[in-house]
Amino acid sequence: MVNRHMAKQYTQVPLIISLIGLSLALHGCVAGLGLTLLGVGAGVTTGTSVAYTLDGIAYRTFTAPLPQVENATRTALDRMGIKIEATSKIDQGKAIKALSNDRDIEIELEMVSSKTTRIRTVAKQGFFFKDRATATEIIIQTEKALGLS
Repeated sequence: MVNRHMAKQYTQVPLIISLIGLSLALHGCVAGLGLTLLGVGAGVTTGTSVAYTLDGIAYRTFTAPLPQVENATRTALDRMGIKIEATSKIDQGKAIKALSNDRDIEIELEMVSSKTTRIRTVAKQGFFFKDRATATEIIIQTEKALGLS
């Protein structure tokens, strides 16, 4: 009877070790995913309608042609005191590079159709940190400049 009980304990040890290892390995992933989902939900519930990728890029689609969204984006950056460094054409739209005190800003305007434009913004602070608040504010100010809010 003692031998059967000990055999059962020894078969449970690898299972316990595996569960501990799995929980440690996924600890950061699950937390990051949870925070990302919380952030996306918060953006939607506050009425900003700004969505985010897992790596901190903010994006939104406007029912407005690309030239109109580009002008509104330039107005938003000017209002915020962010200097445009360069603009360039990309496959389906325009790319804008801008600079604030300690952030590099990248904005892509993609023509979804002749009357619809998607804006994608990322504000990088250093090599690793992405400032979602600034990226979101650029989109919100663009929306205001378009007269949609």
